[in-house]
Amino acid sequence: MKTGSLPEGVATAPIVALLDNSTGHSNAEVARARAFAEPLLGGELLDTGENALAHADGVVAILLAIGAAQELQAAAYLVYAADFLNKPEEVVAKAFGDSHASLVMHTRKLVQMQRAARAAKVSTDQRAEQTERVRKMLLAFSRDLRVVLLRLASRLQTLRWYAASKRDCPPELAAESAAVFAPLANRLGIWQIKWELEDLAFRFRDPAAYKALARSLQEKRVEREQRIEAAKAALQADLHALGIAAEVQGRPKHLYSIHKKMQGKALSLDRVFDLRALRVIVATVADCYAVLARLHEVYTPVPGEFDDYIAKPKPNGYQSLHTVVIAADGQAMEVQIRTREMHEHAEHGVAAHWAYKEAGARGYAGVTAAGEFEEQVARARKAVLNQLLAWERDAVQGEGGALFDDRIYVFTPQATIVELAAGATPVDFAYAVHTDLGHRCRGARIDGQMLPLNTPLHSGQTVEIIAAKEGGPSLDWLNPELGYLQSQRSKAKVRAWFNALQQAQTIAKGRELVEKLLQREGRTALKLDELAARLGFKGADALFEVVGKDEYSLRNIEVLLRPPEPIADEDELLAQRHTRSATAAGKGGVLVVGIDSLLTTLSRCCRPAPPDAIQGFVTRGKGVAIHRTDCSNLAEMKRRSPERVIAVTWGGAEGAGKNAPVYPVDVLVEASDRQGLLRDVLEIFAKEKMNVVAVNTQSLQAGAAARPRTGGGDTAWMSFTLELADASKLAKVLRDLCAISGVRSARRK
Repeated sequence: MKTGSLPEGVATAPIVALLDNSTGHSNAEVARARAFAEPLLGGELLDTGENALAHADGVVAILLAIGAAQELQAAAYLVYAADFLNKPEEVVAKAFGDSHASLVMHTRKLVQMQRAARAAKVSTDQRAEQTERVRKMLLAFSRDLRVVLLRLASRLQTLRWYAASKRDCPPELAAESAAVFAPLANRLGIWQIKWELEDLAFRFRDPAAYKALARSLQEKRVEREQRIEAAKAALQADLHALGIAAEVQGRPKHLYSIHKKMQGKALSLDRVFDLRALRVIVATVADCYAVLARLHEVYTPVPGEFDDYIAKPKPNGYQSLHTVVIAADGQAMEVQIRTREMHEHAEHGVAAHWAYKEAGARGYAGVTAAGEFEEQVARARKAVLNQLLAWERDAVQGEGGALFDDRIYVFTPQATIVELAAGATPVDFAYAVHTDLGHRCRGARIDGQMLPLNTPLHSGQTVEIIAAKEGGPSLDWLNPELGYLQSQRSKAKVRAWFNALQQAQTIAKGRELVEKLLQREGRTALKLDELAARLGFKGADALFEVVGKDEYSLRNIEVLLRPPEPIADEDELLAQRHTRSATAAGKGGVLVVGIDSLLTTLSRCCRPAPPDAIQGFVTRGKGVAIHRTDCSNLAEMKRRSPERVIAVTWGGAEGAGKNAPVYPVDVLVEASDRQGLLRDVLEIFAKEKMNVVAVNTQSLQAGAAARPRTGGGDTAWMSFTLELADASKLAKVLRDLCAISGVRSARRK
């Protein structure tokens, strides 16, 4: 089970070899570091219960087994000793140099964060999310590859200790080992640690399945390894005799790998053909097929277990020949055959291969592991294998480190990890936790210190939000120059709050207007939702909103509430006739098409005036009511009684000049309320020599909880009734009104 020392001839993992690019080091530095740490660690226990010095010894042994540098082995003692020093970074820097001090600082910080994350009180669903964030956080913090190797070796040593002492491993620690540390070891190419972490985590998480599988295997691990070595040697010699230059690699399949394949593909143990596996690496594609032919000649191939991924590569670009044969001892053995280039792609290439090996894209329960994060890890690993600096450098530079610069990971007071964009503020944090908490955010403690809400956060910090019992956000938060919000999601939530506030104010205004109308009509007992439904709205608030915006005339409600008037008969219309000259001038200069002289009245709901397009509607007792053709009330009456509509037109030139008739026209103005506003508006009317016969103003104050700080904070709605001979002159007046400071809109009603 243990990694132990590497067998002779086994290459150091690429990630480790990169760190150890110097040779000839003695063991003196490791001994000096242990001597420094021993008085501090000898009688101390870690939070797991392990003896601190024994744990450090175990970590060093694992690092030695994977070929890590002597300097890194020495650093392992210093990291644990630092927990028992008053000023660890200063002491280590003075005794061993700044490089080791940097390693101590980063590793200790990461350990503290992981402990806090495991101890967090979260639900089962949140635990999976928490574990995923730990995985991202580990990579984001581990730009110095020494930190990665130390954490992997430390976790493996802890699992070994639980196994050796026959103690129950905490479920959170075992789950984190399987979900975070084993995949990380796999990504870095440290296969020995990866396999052992997986097997130990499997043993602790599902002991019954682990023991059952172990009993079911007919061969012991040592025997399987010996058989593989024998098969490897025999195939190597056979290919050499044929003149094929080949590298033959072999390893037994580990318990967890067997279990995962059985579960993911619903196989029994006797159908897992790759309990033993060989890999043959040759120079050319032609050599691949030559080796395959020789294998099938010497051994018996298993039907249905041959795949040609050279002729037909996998979608991720993977190429290899896969076959299963019955070896000389009668046991099945899987063999993969590929060129060196194919092997490098498979081992060190792209995220898709990791996704296949870690989540089983070919059939491990249909799980895939694609996504932006996997692509980031792919680029990170490529950068590690090709560009990362040697171990002496304090941190990884260039692309490998910059890939994770766009995310940070901070804690709630309950140690839940919150993932944020780089540069995020406490307000962004509050909105990420809960929208309501963001709205009520008034202050923040960062690592226990009260700091401004626009303070940029950094990974590893603990943030506590100080919130009001009720209220809303500040409009200042949307000012990019003040730096309160970095997240687009947070900005959208603040804008939505203010939009909802404005909508509530509009609905309140509309409700007031409708309720006043019902009081005048003596219909206060009428249910508002019923009224809205009869008018074609989904609910009362929908009606109030359009009324509050002046987009729906109250005249529609009056028409609905009042009983319909019968159509006047022909005798009644004839009785209302009088001379055209008198009627035209006295009643607005309107002629009814086809009738010499007929009583007409100008509708107050839309206030028609020349040269508006108009239509008439026959009423009872009031002759023909004249409406603008775009009047919403006219549209409703036409829908109900189309037969009562009559064609009308404006009269000729009678009364032109000084005696020309004038017509009342309503103008609506919305503005930010301020002193002198009404005076400025009236000056425009006076300048254009327009007579104002009625003025009605109303001011609505913004909500007290979060009042917008623009202008005076109040909104003024003003209604003016003007007398005009020609409504076409109104366009210029409306433009002049909109140019007044604070005026938001000016329009004809």
